[in-house]
Amino acid sequence: MQVFLVEDSAAIRERLAAMLEATPNAELLGHAADADAAIRDILAGSPDVVLLDISLAGGSGFDVLRAVRPQAPEIDFYVLSNVSAYPYRQLADTLGARGFFDKSTEFERVRELLAARAGAGAP
Repeated sequence: MQVFLVEDSAAIRERLAAMLEATPNAELLGHAADADAAIRDILAGSPDVVLLDISLAGGSGFDVLRAVRPQAPEIDFYVLSNVSAYPYRQLADTLGARGFFDKSTEFERVRELLAARAGAGAP
């Protein structure tokens, strides 16, 4: 399973990359810190999964979802954000995200999701 990270915080990006390294059958395909680079690199690399932050330089994770989902519906997006109020979760769902995780309280759930996907295919 190839994973692409879209995260503007270097510390969180490093934490997610370390999580991926420890997950059998998961591979970090690439990462981006801004919306434009994320859209370009996701479409070029065609990962299986994208972990997507909402707050990005030059746009938002929602901009990335709007741009990529119609062109690559086979890619599974999971939003991982500190902004986890219901309207954000609802918008992510409307735009086609398969899940939404609060960085501060649900980080371990992301680890579990990745391990399950890498071990047994898509949930």
